Amino acid sequence: MEGMPTVSQLWTAPEGGAPMVGHERIQAVADAGLSGDRYATGTGHYAPYDVCQVTLVSRDALEHVRREFDIDLFDGRHRRNVVVDDVDVVDLLDTRFRIGDAVFEGTRRRPPCAHVEEIADEDGVARALREERGGICAEVIEGGTFGVGDELTVVERLDDPDALADAIRDRVEER
Repeated sequence: MEGMPTVSQLWTAPEGGAPMVGHERIQAVADAGLSGDRYATGTGHYAPYDVCQVTLVSRDALEHVRREFDIDLFDGRHRRNVVVDDVDVVDLLDTRFRIGDAVFEGTRRRPPCAHVEEIADEDGVARALREERGGICAEVIEGGTFGVGDELTVVERLDDPDALADAIRDRVEER
């Protein structure tokens, strides 16, 4: 049985192409991203055209890459901000979820690109991260601090009309 999804690694880069820097705790900034990260500051490789405020990848995906392709990306060369245990991050698309004090919304897949392979400086990285292993993009809905070891909990599924109706009903009843 899988455990509760938790953050196992946190990464940012100060600008596009810069090495990833690991963190124990970080501040998520609403409508921007992670404090000090290239996309929150507008200095990412794809800024302003293809920006993800925060990127997430599953630890299982990185384990698969290490096992099947003999490429170890646990040093941050995957270029994703948040590595999560015990969840397939694709399941977080169209979902609001909380990590620590911050609330995120999974918006779209983040497939690997030639830039990731170039920065990783290892042939095969983009190919290894394909097939659902590239992670997802998320927006910061509510800012807050979170860190390694914090649990990820689903707040609401946005693609489930019944759950959305229930959430609206609950909010109305709270008033």
